[in-house]
Amino acid sequence: MEWQEQLDRIRIVLVDTQDGANIGSVCRAMKTMGITHLVIVGEREYEETRVLTLALHARDVWQQAERYATLKEALAESVLTVAMTRRRGKFRKASALSPRQLAERIGCTGAGPVSLVFGRESDGLTDDEVALCSLVCTITTSESFPSLNLSQAVQIITYELFNSIKPHVTETIPVTQSRCEEAAEACADALQGLEYFKLDQEGVWTYRFLKDVLVRASLTEGEVQRFEKIFTKMGRIRRHKEVSDV
Repeated sequence: MEWQEQLDRIRIVLVDTQDGANIGSVCRAMKTMGITHLVIVGEREYEETRVLTLALHARDVWQQAERYATLKEALAESVLTVAMTRRRGKFRKASALSPRQLAERIGCTGAGPVSLVFGRESDGLTDDEVALCSLVCTITTSESFPSLNLSQAVQIITYELFNSIKPHVTETIPVTQSRCEEAAEACADALQGLEYFKLDQEGVWTYRFLKDVLVRASLTEGEVQRFEKIFTKMGRIRRHKEVSDV
């Protein structure tokens, strides 16, 4: 499954959100992470200007949102349903995933819609609403002030999903180990020419050290060439100085 297809199957489900401005902020949070499928649950009506003012350039997310009267209806076609809540209780699920664990779980889930359910700003999801979901996810926060704004919670979750699903573009290509060995040998040879080594094995030890450092550094070809040049140039400078002193 392509990365955009993975993002397209994510549904952000808002249950009885109390303020339309928060829905607008959620739209922005979603769209910045490539997720555009919004679901609104409940009969509450919203002043559209409040939604659109905060949605700004993510107005299309609001305008294309699906609406359902009940959460059960909203989740009916999903292959994975996740309640977002920090509260624990006798009638709630015993364990909860972190946002990162959730992203990993979604990545292992077969094709089909995945619904992430967020509750009311004031008191979140009810026990019955949590029970309708197959998993629970909790965002760890400070004990002294654990409350997150709705759009902040959505932003954290969608960021983790985007970060785990979208391939990271690497602008640089590191050199191979054999190239690192070649560069390390050139540097060690330059040091040998400077009579840097005092012991017979010191050249071998230095070569191995430089090779390991270069491999771990994941340098580009250009960076390796500059690294080599520092050592070879020292040798040329010394030879030039010796000629000048004659």
